[in-house]
Amino acid sequence: MEIKWLEDFVTLADTSSFSRAAELRNVTQSAFSRRIKQLEGWLGATLISRATMPAELTPAGRSFLPVAQEAIRTFYAAREALRPSHEPGLVRFAALHTLTVTFFPQWLKALETAGGAFSTSLLPDRGGIEANLDALIGDEADFFLTYAHPEVPFHLDRGRFASLTVAHDRLIPLAAPRLAVAGSEQKGLNLIDRAVAQPRLAVPYLSYGFNSFFGVALSRLFLRRPPFRRRTTHENTISAGLMTMAVTGAGVCWLPESLARDEMEAGRLVPASADEGWNLDLEIRLYRHAGSRSGRVEDLWRTAGRVLEASAVRP
Repeated sequence: MEIKWLEDFVTLADTSSFSRAAELRNVTQSAFSRRIKQLEGWLGATLISRATMPAELTPAGRSFLPVAQEAIRTFYAAREALRPSHEPGLVRFAALHTLTVTFFPQWLKALETAGGAFSTSLLPDRGGIEANLDALIGDEADFFLTYAHPEVPFHLDRGRFASLTVAHDRLIPLAAPRLAVAGSEQKGLNLIDRAVAQPRLAVPYLSYGFNSFFGVALSRLFLRRPPFRRRTTHENTISAGLMTMAVTGAGVCWLPESLARDEMEAGRLVPASADEGWNLDLEIRLYRHAGSRSGRVEDLWRTAGRVLEASAVRP
């Protein structure tokens, strides 16, 4: 068994498309399909139903997906722990996957414009809140870049760790313009509002699970908002994977506005509620050890503070 087979399988589960998954994995579709077959042969179980478009996980595939995701995280965490120290001068970041795509590149560019070049290293997203925090607590990372919300407290000693709120975002419920609900086609626009008013209407739901940051935040949101029936059709801790599923009409999903903006502007995703109470206002925070660190870490921290001050006074 090879780790790349697990990565192939998780990518296919995220995209529900052999061709798209092969493209993301930088292999031909025939080679990609062969590797999925090899994984199924090693397990002795069929993971993907080839009779549906888009591709769907079999019951065995749904059971194996969290095992594969955890195995990948464990493998790379072990590699990070065992490999020699990073190249001197690299500033190490642990970060939620979505932020590495939507926020980090432009933010780093702004820091470099204000304070000179910074050489950086990104650790792989480990999926759960505590696992990502451990990278900072265990000194594997100099900084932790994460979303924050009052209903998802971080158990960090404020005497040992400092933070800056470097930006804001929103988590909003979105759906494709049309999707299948209870055997009939429904409009995605304001589908949650209709489900609240019609208790028998079960909304197909794309879930983050219960261990990720967004999974915890949404579980708290559902407790204080009007109830509606949800039927989980897919689960993934990575927002980009859930967005790909949402575009196909697989269900309603809460997504960071910064990530989904292009899909919304193109009309491929629409608001699933007109009630802004279903939105979650998010902070993007940068955490670090409070004690003195290397010169480049201190430089980046000071530069981040200056960029914030400049944005606060900008008209």
